[in-house]
Amino acid sequence: MPETRSRRRGRRRSGSLTLADVARIAGVSAITVSRALNTPEQLAAETLAKVSAAVQRTGYVPNRVAGGLASSRTRLVAALVPTISGLVFLETIQALTEALDAAGYQLMLGQGGYDSTREDALLEAIVGRRPDGIVVTGVMHSPLARRRLAAAGIPVVETWDLTPTPIDMLVGFSHEKAGAAVAEYLAYRGIRHPALLSADDYRASLRRKGFVDAAARRGFHDIPTRLVPTPTTLGSGRKALAQLLEPHPEIDAVFCSSDVLAHGALTEAHARGLDVPGRLRVFGFGDLDFAANTYPALSTVRIDGTAIGRQAARFIIDRAAGRAIPERVIDIGFKLIARASA
Repeated sequence: MPETRSRRRGRRRSGSLTLADVARIAGVSAITVSRALNTPEQLAAETLAKVSAAVQRTGYVPNRVAGGLASSRTRLVAALVPTISGLVFLETIQALTEALDAAGYQLMLGQGGYDSTREDALLEAIVGRRPDGIVVTGVMHSPLARRRLAAAGIPVVETWDLTPTPIDMLVGFSHEKAGAAVAEYLAYRGIRHPALLSADDYRASLRRKGFVDAAARRGFHDIPTRLVPTPTTLGSGRKALAQLLEPHPEIDAVFCSSDVLAHGALTEAHARGLDVPGRLRVFGFGDLDFAANTYPALSTVRIDGTAIGRQAARFIIDRAAGRAIPERVIDIGFKLIARASA
């Protein structure tokens, strides 16, 4: 019995929001909160409304695993990516899997999409099962998702983005700086009429902003832009470039928000008989496996996805072991890979 009490106290010290905390905020008993969550039909509408308001306010998610287990450790880490078809995330997933496996953890992978509602529902299911850590893509989450993650008392690592105010820990890079670096490079190479092919998600919008702002500093304004739905495809890249060239035949360089889009742009340029890079320079993002083998080889932005995955795993393993985290935000940077296409 003393050991059980000690473990319970340890969980409370971890910062995890408890059912009793929700009960106190709602002004009801813990058993009433339990009934509201499990058998709401037993409660009066007014009482149920009080509990629901407290749950929404705190972001509390009930523990769906056996609450009476002697240990709260699951040896399970959950990771959310926008899509499993997104090749750019594969390095991170692989590195995360291997690093966690070496430490005795298993990875559970979820596909959150680019819709915050879908991510909210998935996070509720994951938090309710109390994994030992959660790895999420990006830093833009709904207010409800942020409350849930903050209230759960579970180590959280945000990835593939950068902010000085993470929910818990973060490893990523600046999308704006990456976009700006591409604009500076193309300006240095002497382009006169840059354009953008971009996915419509948040992180791609940051790269667009960085590119546009840097281009403006170089005297380029009103940059032609074509947005395509996420996830991007080779076909959407072909179509988008064609739609850009119709009203803007003078375009001599295009920055694509993904290598997949850039591959489509290269294909469309070849189909139109446009010399790359003589007539049109093409720049991608991600440095996927095929980028060095396109014709011509694709210039792109290299992100070390392996480093992201390993650091995310290290954060969670160290936190589980009770080790201090001296630096909660790590910027891994990026690298421009200049190949024949630009």
